[in-house]
Amino acid sequence: MKMTTRGSRIMALVAAAALVWACGAPEADAPAADSGAGPPNIVLILADDLGYADIGIYGSEIISTPHIDALAASGVLFTDGYVSHPVCSPSRAGLITGRYQQRHGWEFNPAGRDVNAGMSLDESTLADRLKALGYRTGMVGKWHLGHQEPHHPMSRGFDEYFGVLEGGSIFIDSSLPGVEYGSRRGEEGPTERRNKVLRGFEEEKVERYLTDVFTDEAVEFIERSAAGDEPFFLYLSHTTPHTPLQATAEYLEGYRHIEDQRTRVYAAMVASLDESVRRVVETLKAQGVYENTLIAFASDNGCAGYIGNACSNGPLFGFKRYHHEGGVRIPFIMSWPAAVDGGQEISHPVITLDYMATFTAAAGEEAETEDSVNLLPYMTGEADGAPHEYLYWRAGASVAIRDAQYKLIKLNRTDFRPENLRGDGRLQPPEGGWPTDSPHGQLTLLYDLDADVGELNNLAAEQPDVVARLEVELDSWRGTLLDEQILPGVRSTITQIDGEWVQLVF
Repeated sequence: MKMTTRGSRIMALVAAAALVWACGAPEADAPAADSGAGPPNIVLILADDLGYADIGIYGSEIISTPHIDALAASGVLFTDGYVSHPVCSPSRAGLITGRYQQRHGWEFNPAGRDVNAGMSLDESTLADRLKALGYRTGMVGKWHLGHQEPHHPMSRGFDEYFGVLEGGSIFIDSSLPGVEYGSRRGEEGPTERRNKVLRGFEEEKVERYLTDVFTDEAVEFIERSAAGDEPFFLYLSHTTPHTPLQATAEYLEGYRHIEDQRTRVYAAMVASLDESVRRVVETLKAQGVYENTLIAFASDNGCAGYIGNACSNGPLFGFKRYHHEGGVRIPFIMSWPAAVDGGQEISHPVITLDYMATFTAAAGEEAETEDSVNLLPYMTGEADGAPHEYLYWRAGASVAIRDAQYKLIKLNRTDFRPENLRGDGRLQPPEGGWPTDSPHGQLTLLYDLDADVGELNNLAAEQPDVVARLEVELDSWRGTLLDEQILPGVRSTITQIDGEWVQLVF
């Protein structure tokens, strides 16, 4: 496995991390730190639509994230971490099952249709597997994989649930003092919550800033669980910094100098995420369980281009919805102080599908799938080489594959043009959803990611042998997937790539 120690920047981060956590150290009479014996607790923190370069350690020069940076300094930063889909719900379906979601039918965003449908009940989740291994399991935040009782988190392996079942929710009443809203089209900020916040199966009224409320719930779950005899698994699935762009005065204070309101509010939302990480880690320390807790941090996809320049995927091309790097490459951090040396960087491709094998291996019994790889040996130095030979993506006719060096993307050409878009920037879908064939043919794109991480130079015409090799591998993978999906794709837009109009279905 390619593994390096970061240079001056990571060393500076390590020193800064020590200072950051020292400033928030628990009181002297707090429980003593654990020795690392026994299976670790596992905490997975997922951001929503967080850009690759919206974190300090990943290159942000606008947003300060000292506590997420400190988490990276305490463990392993993965430069080439991916999700299995460039939009929320199918990405989460892959993460929670450890299997490409196209294998079990959850290929597209449900777009509100998860009220009456959900991810396949034949699939085991991370919570199912860890609960079977003796873990207390809790989820806080966004689910987005079904509403009805059989699809509810507490029917999918979680002992406790607090959060929103749908794709998103307002964070707070925009009319309250100190709240700012980053308007996308000049509209007024939302004041009423459209999606219910549930505790278990019952609605609970929430008035405070939702990110803070989710963090409170996560802290309380850790405190209750740390007092027991079982290890625990916490899935803290934040809705920030997804739209609507809303922030409170507490988090806006450090960003008043930013003139553009959307950028200012988005930065404050990421600051609230960083504060959540601080509180989670400090609670683990105060409860004496930090050393033997495996903490993972990621985003569900890249940041959204439809909020303008408020967010950043850095040098990567594309955004959420794209199979280019800006849509599927994400911040990806793991820390386990008792077992994994800090200050590491791993640059081979990994994917959130790997959480299944990694977490269950840490728990004592690796749950293998055809798609999930245990990353622990690569983090400890016991294994070398690349965990994956290839990574794959599909959303209808849009497909992609990458190996160690190259990325191949095939997208449908289209005769739709901007005048065909609705006011929300999407195309009106035909009855029954978008077809998965390619009536206008496909645009083939090949990029050398070693030389061109920004995917600016299409090499398909120059390197037909590489295209042919990757197409064979891609077709072989596609042959293992379901042809019929639980819900067809109904969301779609168009964009220009390499001088041609293409359709993105998601």
